[in-house]
Amino acid sequence: MFKDILINVLDILFLSYIFYRLLLLIKGTRAVQVLLGILFIGSVMAVSIYLKLETTSWLLSNFWSAGLVILVIIFQPDIRSALAQLGSGRLTHFFMREEITAIKEIIAAVKEASLKRIGILIVVEQETGLKDIIEKGVKINGEISSELLLTIFSPKTLLHDGAVVISGSKIIAAACPLPSTESPVISKYMGMRHRAAIGISEVSDALVIVVSEETGEISITHNGKTGKYS
Repeated sequence: MFKDILINVLDILFLSYIFYRLLLLIKGTRAVQVLLGILFIGSVMAVSIYLKLETTSWLLSNFWSAGLVILVIIFQPDIRSALAQLGSGRLTHFFMREEITAIKEIIAAVKEASLKRIGILIVVEQETGLKDIIEKGVKINGEISSELLLTIFSPKTLLHDGAVVISGSKIIAAACPLPSTESPVISKYMGMRHRAAIGISEVSDALVIVVSEETGEISITHNGKTGKYS
């Protein structure tokens, strides 16, 4: 009995993880719009069946049989590319390579900035979208690299003021202004980068990394709470 429950739970978790990774894979591509269209048509079909709209139900049911063939034709290059990736390496390589590389690059940039006393403010987007913050900055849409991050935050560049916003394995924007915390318990002597880090973490679930320009101290802020690292 317990074994069967455990197997079912693992089955659900595994499938959920696969769907989650697939959603991340199509994020920002034309497949997202197609998926939304399919969900909309499916909702309309469910309503038509419930209301017994025979003509609409018949039309939509025929759409599904033809629509599958159409989707395969439209997304033939994407499907071929995905299958090639699946066949070229391990599942961990397919699912996690970009994320692992991005994390390594961020860590390398933060360590270098700490040694050289370069001020850094990095916002890593989580579930809460940061579109309003991104739109106020300068669009980058580049692959994460320690060299690019250090160049952006170099005092001699025009983009060093403000925050870099990272989503997935991309640097989405730089020079993004962040809301400063208004919490009365925060010391008024705290630097602007740290106040901004706390401010954005109070209104979103973003993970914020700060390197102090004065001391080189590294701090990480999440949900309004800050932890410092030497």
